[in-house]
Amino acid sequence: MIAFTMNHTVYFWLKNDLTAEQLATFETELSKLPKMRYIASGSVGKPAPTEKRPVTDHSFSYTLTLSFKTMSDHDFYQKDCPDHKRFVDTCKPFFERVIVYDSIPL
Repeated sequence: MIAFTMNHTVYFWLKNDLTAEQLATFETELSKLPKMRYIASGSVGKPAPTEKRPVTDHSFSYTLTLSFKTMSDHDFYQKDCPDHKRFVDTCKPFFERVIVYDSIPL
């Protein structure tokens, strides 16, 4: 298999009625994901205070961007990673909506 970087970007829209404790749990669990040993790079963020334009979407609550060195690393993350499973099991009740964009470099 050829090694490459695969980018996994996730946008989260959280429920409006979360408690401060639930929000703190979400942020704590989300912040752990980019620190996993097989992640090439990663970050967590919120919508930037950029100018509103027709092509800009500021409606999401948080974003997660992970870069994987190989497709095998991505597949492990999706199917077998205990840290990812814990995040989903713990935080799924907090999501109103989630969208994932996976991409590879040209």
